[in-house]
Amino acid sequence: MSGKLSHFDETGAAHMVDVTAKPDTDRVAVAEGWVKMSPQTLEIVTSGTAKKGDVIGTARLAGIMGGKRTAELIPLCHPLPLSKLAIDIAPDPDLPGLRLTATVATRGPTGVEMEALTAISIACLTVYDMAKAVQKDMEIGGIRLLSKTGGKSGDWTAP
Repeated sequence: MSGKLSHFDETGAAHMVDVTAKPDTDRVAVAEGWVKMSPQTLEIVTSGTAKKGDVIGTARLAGIMGGKRTAELIPLCHPLPLSKLAIDIAPDPDLPGLRLTATVATRGPTGVEMEALTAISIACLTVYDMAKAVQKDMEIGGIRLLSKTGGKSGDWTAP
């Protein structure tokens, strides 16, 4: 790590990083998160009997939509043409709850880590919104970057 925050100029003012001279490379980022809930709520979610409808399908779609709008939500993110944004949602009875993974890809001058993290955050929040009528004390957590490939800094995988 360089120890320097890239979104601040020499005077300390926030700015969008200039990626004009950076070459386009293939870039992929994977992020994860979870929503912990009671076994009874998990049964309602996975059986498709929630009052608001298909919790998992709606959360998947919301995560995709949210990831595509990252540059509108995070002030200094570049708008990127995404070539892939997939959300995987799996029930985990040991949690109990849902484990969510977002995979985002592009070919460009900057990475898609923020798109993956935004997508997973929105998907988790949507699960909460869809199931809060049944359980208000659900817990969202574990949101983190799992891996990224491409770019000047190379590949990285979470320990």
